[in-house]
Amino acid sequence: MNELKFEELLDAGCHFGHLKRKWNPKMAPYIFKEHNGIHVIDLQKTIAKADEAAAALKQMAKSGKKVLFVATKKQAKEIVAEMAKSVDMPFVTERWPGGMLTNFQTIRKAVKKMNSLDQLMHDKDFNNISKRSPTSPVCPVPCLSSTSTRSTSPSPRPAA
Repeated sequence: MNELKFEELLDAGCHFGHLKRKWNPKMAPYIFKEHNGIHVIDLQKTIAKADEAAAALKQMAKSGKKVLFVATKKQAKEIVAEMAKSVDMPFVTERWPGGMLTNFQTIRKAVKKMNSLDQLMHDKDFNNISKRSPTSPVCPVPCLSSTSTRSTSPSPRPAA
């Protein structure tokens, strides 16, 4: 892997951060200064952390683990997809559902349910299912409806 150079990062605009009012306080150690309401990222620390990440990725690749590459920014999509394909690793370049990594079990369960519903729709008995019944012997999937959990007043408690 090529070594990152300060000048290259500076030329690429990697030092531009978020607006001061939209920042994450956890990023404070990596902010060099604030200029015209925009945080300027400390590129020396960026290079150090990128080197750490590269070493960790190299170790994972040596041990045969999969690495998920993510790039949803327009400028990086093609490059990341191309590089991930070249090393036969999974990648995401489009917007994805929130919690896809942190709540993976729930996402997996939802995908399995969607697949079973999709198979059910292709079943010959699908059109015979009543739309009014909460469940059906043919389709054991409960009907769902949208409700609000917001209450306008507390529910009365029964007298003891």
